[in-house]
Order: sequence, then structure tokens, then C-alpha cells
Amino acid sequence: MAAPLPILESLVLYRNRPARVVHLESKKVTIEVLGGKHLSVRFKDVISLHPGPAGQLVELQAGDDELLTAWELLTGESTTISELAGLVFGEYNPSTAWASWQLVLDGLYFTGEPQNISVCTAEEVENEKDLRDRKLAEEAAWQEFINRVDRGEYLEEDEIYLEDVVKLGIGERDGSRVLKALKFTESPEQAHAFLLKIGYWDRQVNPYPIRSRLPLESPQVPVEFVGDEERRDLTHLQSFAIDDEGSNDPDDALSIEDGRLWVHIADASAMVPPNSPADSEARSRGATLYLPENTVTMLPPEAIEKLALGLNEQSPALSFGMNISDSGEVLGLDIVPSWVKVTRLTYDEAESRLSEPILGQLNDYALLSRKRRLENGAIELSLPEIKIRTVDGEVDIRPLPSLQSRELVREAMLMTGQAVAEYAVEHEIPMPFTTQEIPESYEFDGETLSQMFAMRNRLRASRRTVHPGSHAGLGLDEYVQATSPLRRYLDLLVHQQLRAHISGSNPLNAEEILDRIGAIDEVVGSIRRAERNSNRHWTLVYLVQNPGWRGEAVVVDRRGARYQCLIPELAMDAGIYLGKDVELDTLVELSVEGIDLAFLEADFRLVE
Repeated sequence: MAAPLPILESLVLYRNRPARVVHLESKKVTIEVLGGKHLSVRFKDVISLHPGPAGQLVELQAGDDELLTAWELLTGESTTISELAGLVFGEYNPSTAWASWQLVLDGLYFTGEPQNISVCTAEEVENEKDLRDRKLAEEAAWQEFINRVDRGEYLEEDEIYLEDVVKLGIGERDGSRVLKALKFTESPEQAHAFLLKIGYWDRQVNPYPIRSRLPLESPQVPVEFVGDEERRDLTHLQSFAIDDEGSNDPDDALSIEDGRLWVHIADASAMVPPNSPADSEARSRGATLYLPENTVTMLPPEAIEKLALGLNEQSPALSFGMNISDSGEVLGLDIVPSWVKVTRLTYDEAESRLSEPILGQLNDYALLSRKRRLENGAIELSLPEIKIRTVDGEVDIRPLPSLQSRELVREAMLMTGQAVAEYAVEHEIPMPFTTQEIPESYEFDGETLSQMFAMRNRLRASRRTVHPGSHAGLGLDEYVQATSPLRRYLDLLVHQQLRAHISGSNPLNAEEILDRIGAIDEVVGSIRRAERNSNRHWTLVYLVQNPGWRGEAVVVDRRGARYQCLIPELAMDAGIYLGKDVELDTLVELSVEGIDLAFLEADFRLVE
């Protein structure tokens, strides 16, 4: 049945609300909606409900008996708004037409259009009633849940509701129905705070690796040695792998042969050639993820077990032989696949043995190298460092002392990186060179913590590029990171390029190297952010576990009335209002005022 055209003073529907026709034109109709406002709309935008005249509508409510009687009489048929109004209300006028249409909108007994109303079957009515009952029960349960968590409580059956908060807290979604209902900001930090408040999460939950979309398990892909190549036997050399206590992936070792420096690096490219499954997996990860609670390796554990130096009686290495001049300059470079026999030492153990011939000679070379770099403009920052570990839920923070053994290893790695860069330039091997520009306002003597803190903030980030260039911070004319192929993908890439060159095969070209640099820079940024936030998270947990903590801090910066203080034993800086004028590098004592774990914030106050 065609819907009748609207006429003056008739009652019509506009967006399912009642309106009165006050003016007709050839293509448009002017209507008066509730509240008295006039609208000019198209004919097709309104539906006739009653011919009028439509005056003030009276709100009517159908009685149950009349409604059920009308439904039973019409079951299995179709009807119109006029017939339905007559059966339910006894007459058809604007008010009963509108009241009848509300029954259609309700959808329990009737559905459709004013001139073609379908009457629901008994089965359809029962199904709809069941659905409505379930919705009412769900709404009641939801409201009980909201009231409960608003009090800081939750039950086991509430987990279904909390799922969206958890996903927001770990960065897997952008919003949360729960937080919205509680009128909280819908952010990962607020989700974290809420889950801590109700006790669903505890302090041991570290959400930052997941938020950064990082894998939490080491890769499980097959690896095997590529070919059966000849290796030089260097097992007669006394080789030392010096690392932090507890390290499980030592990838460098040092030795001396007739005054010549040998730096042995785990031969990762022997098991992980370009575009192999392990290489693709390592490229997607970018680097090993080091967290206080665990380590997620870049390479499969099987590869590390076979390649890491000193884990087996003999280890395969890519060895770099260098002569060191009296001025600390690297003279020539030999690169050979080798077998080495490695003794593992901690930095403390190495420090106590620096008077021995081999470690002493290594230390002499390190001092020469450092002197040469400083003369070439290197920027040396000696800022506090710590090692954070979690043991059975307790956080252990240990300052890393400034040891010459650490400098010894660092300088050997830098000499290797410089030598490899020069070798790559000489032999035209495409490489991911690491460069760094000189910072603006470059004046630095590095005597105080405040000066070093300021310089760290001014230093420009290093860049990876296929074009060799200077690294201002290190004081090197060219530099390639080449000594951690088990831990960093671009170091592995350097080894793959060197292996291709010395074996006579074709290395990757510059464009392929650049593509890999672009992919790695993005993922490594996520890794560093996750590590930085995780370290701060566990540092704050440590302060929560030690509520009476007090410690020394050094004033390193001032911005208006707010001072920035560096806390050496936590390797942490914090902003604080000291309430008085204090010179930079003044030593002050601080205590913890409050911790906001979800927002990674700590408040300290001055201990007078």
C-alpha cells in the first residue's frame, strides 16, 4: 500500500519523531517539530501518520489487555496504523496514531511502516522477551560490576569485563568501555593505574615490552653452520671474554700475540647467512631485548649456545688482528675465521688481574686508544650506571663501578669498529656506518656531573648510513659497530658483509644495506624505549619495596624554581622544588614522597 502524501495540518513522522505540516511547496514541506522549531525538508523525508488536524499531542499508554487483544486478533496478518489505533485505543486520532506508532517502534508485538505493519508471531514475541530479559540481566550485572570496581574491588567473574582494560593497558586497543563508564581517561597509563587499584595487576606486571609490540619469547627457528670452512687455529692464545656477572651471551674476547691485538667476535654469520630464516627473524627483532626480569634474545638459543665465546671448550670466531702504534693508532687489519679457547672473566675479576702481562698489555692499548680519541675531540661522559635485576619478585639494584676493565673492553671494541670501517672503505664493501654530528654550542671539559648531564642532553643521536663519516662523540673519523652480532642485527649484517668479501662472494649492495638500516632503526627505537621504561618501572618498584629510602643526589640543572637532581645509586634524575637557592653540583639528600607506578613518576622531597 502506497503511503499517503502529507497535507496541511497533518501529523507526520520525521526521523521517527512526530511533526505537524505547516506549509507545502512543490518539492519541499515545512514542518513544525516538538519544541516549535520549523524545518524545511524533502517530501521523502517525512511519513504520514494521521491526516489531522494535528494539534497538541496527548501522551497515551496502551493497557495490557487492549494491547494483547489487538495482537491476538491480528496475529499472522498485517495491518495499518489506523486499524491498530482503533483496536488498541478505540479510535484513530493524532494522539492514538502517535501512541500506536510507539508500539511499532517498541518492536515486541508489531514492526514495519505505518501503512504496512507486520504482526509478530507468538514465537517471535517469546524470543524477543527472552532477549530483553537477558539484556536486563546483563545490564544489571554490568552495573553491579561498575559499582564494585568503583569501590576498588573485583570478583573472578569480572574478568570478562576487565579484558578491554587489560588490552588498553598493554596497548592492544585504544579505548575501554569500563574506563569510559567510570569517566576515566581512556589511556594505557590510566588502565594500568585502574588495574593496580582494584588488585587485578600487581607491581610485578611490566606492560612496556608488550606496548612496544615486542616479542616476549626468544626465536625458535632452525640454524646450522654454513659449509665446512677452514678456520685458523688460535686456541693457543689466552683469550679473555670479559663481561658483566650473569651474562649468558658473551660475543667478544681479547688476546695478545707477540704484541698484536686480537679481538675475537662470535661468528654469527657462520650460522645466520643473509635471508635465511634466522636472519629474517633477527631482522624483525633488531636486537636482543634486555629486561630486569628476563632476556629475549635476537637469535635462537641454539645458535647462542654454539656461538657464544667460552660456553664450549672451543668456540668459532671471526677474529680481527690489529697492530697498535705507540700513539694508539690501528695499523692494518686481518680478518680470519678461527677457533679460539676462551676464559670468561667478570669485570671485577679482570680489574684485579690488570697487573698480569696479557691484561696489562690490553690495558695499555686501551689507554693509548682513549688518549688518541680524546685528542681527536671525543666526548667522554661519566654518568652513573646501574644493573637492575628481579629475583623472586624483589628488585635488586647495584651500581656499576667505573672500572678500568670496562674501559679496556670498550676501547678494544672501538678500535675494532674503526678498523672495520677503514677496511670497508678501502675495499669498497657496503656497510652500515655509524656517524654522529658535533653538537651545537660545543664547549665541554667534562669535569662535573652537571656539565656531563648538560652535554648528554645536547648530544645529537647517532645515525646509521651507507656513507662513511665521522663520529664526533667517539672521536673517530669512521666507525662501524661490529662486535655484538649475537645481540645487534646491524653488527650481524657487518659480519655477513665481511664474510662475503673474504670468501669471494658478492656482498649486499648499498641499497639493500640502506633498506635494512631503515627497518632496524624503527624496531630498535621500540626496544630502547621498552628497556628504558622497564628499567624505570622496576626502579620505582624498588622504591615501593623500600618505603624508607633516602639517598644522595647531585643538583645538575635548574629551570626556574625547579631543580633537576641526579640520584647516582639509582641512575635516575628527578625534578624537585628545593625551596631555596642551590648551586649546581651541590650534594643533597632526598627521600621518597610518593610513587605513581602507572605513570612512571616519583616525587622526592629534600631531607633537611
